[in-house]
Amino acid sequence: MKYLVFLALIINVLFAENYSAGDVAPVKNDLYIKECGSCHFPYQPGLLPSNAWNKMMANLDNHFNSDATLDDKTFQTLSKYLNDNSAEKNMQYKRSNRIVSSIPAGQIPDSISTTPYMIKKHREIRKDLITQKEVKGLFNCIACHTTADKGIYSERDIKIPNFGKWEDD
Repeated sequence: MKYLVFLALIINVLFAENYSAGDVAPVKNDLYIKECGSCHFPYQPGLLPSNAWNKMMANLDNHFNSDATLDDKTFQTLSKYLNDNSAEKNMQYKRSNRIVSSIPAGQIPDSISTTPYMIKKHREIRKDLITQKEVKGLFNCIACHTTADKGIYSERDIKIPNFGKWEDD
């Protein structure tokens, strides 16, 4: 009996440790938070592979219908940060691993919300809940994922505006 209690305790500690580690590495770059987070949620670099970040950075003059052009030094610094922390370099994190694994060879996603993994994860959510003014779209992670800023996208932390806690049946 002592062994069963001990085993249960060890398993509990392991799962609690994984939960606190997050699904993707949290953002720890003040320049990235300042520059990118001034207009939108500062997405964790581990949510896209480096080729997608490179594609996005190459088109900052038309960044989702906005001009997000940066000076050369800031551009180089942020490009390096995104590449050094991209999904394929963070495969120890559950979501980064699954995102990379979901993308067909040769495909470069235009955004996080267009990756096959993200489309699959959100397929059961009614369109009106995603497009409502409080959410606006799948790109607005923090609207429903209450711990997204910590890199945690667990279903237990989802609260959809005008709907409530998400219960995946």
